[in-house]
Amino acid sequence: MSGPLNFDVVVIGAGHAGVEAAMAAARLGAATALVTSRLDAIARMSCNPAIGGVAKGQIVREIDALGGAMGLAIDATGIQFRMLNRRKGPAMHGPRAQADKDAYHREVRRLCQQQPGLVLREETVDDLLVESTAERPRVVGVRTQSGHVYRARAVVLCAGTFLRGVLHYGPVQQPGGRAGEEAVEGLGRALERLGLRLARFKTGTPPRLDGRSIDYAQTEPQPGDDLPEPFSFLHDRIDRDQLLCHITHTTPAAHELIRANLARAPMYTGQIASTGPRYCPSIETKIVRFADKPRHQIFLEPEGRRTHDVYVNGLATSLPPDVQEELVHRIPGLERAKIVHYGYAIEYDFAPPEQLLPSLETKRVAGLYLAGQVNGTTGYEEAAGQGLLAGANAALALAGKEPLVLARDQAYLGVMIDDLVTRGLDEPYRMFTSRAEHRLRLRQDNADRRLTPLAFALGLANRARFDRVQRKENEVAQTIALLEATFLESGSLAKLLRRPETTWTEMVGHLPDLADVPHEVARQVSHDVKYSGYLARQDMEIARTRRLAGQRIPADLDYGQVAHLRMEAQERLARFRPGDMAQAGRISGVTPADLAVLLVHILRQRGT
Repeated sequence: MSGPLNFDVVVIGAGHAGVEAAMAAARLGAATALVTSRLDAIARMSCNPAIGGVAKGQIVREIDALGGAMGLAIDATGIQFRMLNRRKGPAMHGPRAQADKDAYHREVRRLCQQQPGLVLREETVDDLLVESTAERPRVVGVRTQSGHVYRARAVVLCAGTFLRGVLHYGPVQQPGGRAGEEAVEGLGRALERLGLRLARFKTGTPPRLDGRSIDYAQTEPQPGDDLPEPFSFLHDRIDRDQLLCHITHTTPAAHELIRANLARAPMYTGQIASTGPRYCPSIETKIVRFADKPRHQIFLEPEGRRTHDVYVNGLATSLPPDVQEELVHRIPGLERAKIVHYGYAIEYDFAPPEQLLPSLETKRVAGLYLAGQVNGTTGYEEAAGQGLLAGANAALALAGKEPLVLARDQAYLGVMIDDLVTRGLDEPYRMFTSRAEHRLRLRQDNADRRLTPLAFALGLANRARFDRVQRKENEVAQTIALLEATFLESGSLAKLLRRPETTWTEMVGHLPDLADVPHEVARQVSHDVKYSGYLARQDMEIARTRRLAGQRIPADLDYGQVAHLRMEAQERLARFRPGDMAQAGRISGVTPADLAVLLVHILRQRGT
């Protein structure tokens, strides 16, 4: 056996979290190895072959603004693009695209291979190597099943659903990280040996059908947008034919079949005891939870241009294969459909994320970062965002720099990480716009203006991307100045644009020179002007929060010694160990009165 392989950063797992982690670390100059059991499964879409959606689309835009790969990859391989929630305000708009799943995987692998400083390795990591230090243990590398040792100063674990994963097809169980791929056993034991607590979640996936066996005449076509919008801020347009999706519905006969077979459904026999995602339930759960509904919507989504496989969105199930066959045939348009892959449920280990610092480094082991579903989240987008931040922070730490910790008023990514490390989880975490209290500011269309200057300063985004944002900023500022300087009898054009009913077309009618303003700039100007009053009020709230965040809490504070602090607050604060008063206030079970008691104690300790 050869000697150890030496790197700055080793990333374990090449799903959506792993590839963003590895590329971010490499962009920051760290010699990085991306180690995965199967290179032909890089960025594989295990579930829905789609990227984005409401809140999730905002995350993809933020990943792109930070120099990540996801937006570039979906723009290159998408087969249908839609902007969701167009009838609502701009804070609710969410870009979504169906992907050619095989082309997406190939494109992400190509981007990884082109990234300087990044090496791809096909091996299964079985153990974490750690050395003791005076403060806390520090990770120093990994060992693979083949016995190879990869020395590293930081490790990012992106294990997805592979930690002691178990697949469920009705009563049949088999180990697996997903269909056709082995589960990972050693890493779970390694984490427990290091003192990290693990728990179990579950998720599921629907059957895939042969599209040639579907009677689309009985379904409703769902086209993409006439003018599809790219995800990446580097792209101006998508010039590609789009494929149709289709909509059908379950039927009372299908519901009757499910109810008759609940005794064979792992979720209802006690075979699966772990919690699944509330907002993406199995069809069995839908039928039980919404017993009065006569039907549920089903989306038939093609998985690519060169395959006939169709993803049956809305029909996630772990019912036995024979029941799945009959169930599918009781849905309009699917009476003669042929199943290509059966749906299944999967249970897996995750590490409750209150064990992490806001940088996604574990509190117990220095240099060990966790990202993606191993932190209890669900969704490609949430995983990719965590991966980018974990990989970047691993490289920044090695360079002796402060971690990249985005605030809740800076990014959806900041909201997600703060939620994870301060609130814990009792179900798989999914991002929603309702989680972001500053969502008017955190729109999908302005992520580049919010984050690219920061990414460029750190080295995550290149000069070309930064210059493109600066040009847009200048155009936005010049256009707003022009509106403020142009007057009608009723006041300035800027004042007129603040009215909710006023459109940009009306602005052009008053000032024809505005017709030359690029669409993206006009949209930013309109949003900035229309929501200026709301944003000003949000700025005051943000300032108050930042003042609280300036009150740091000592890392070694003994909450049991804080006089008059309620027992529940002592326990919650000791469990999550917030870094500042603002973070403490977001912990469930900690009241404003608790915060007042805690602040008095801290100020007394400081002698102020």
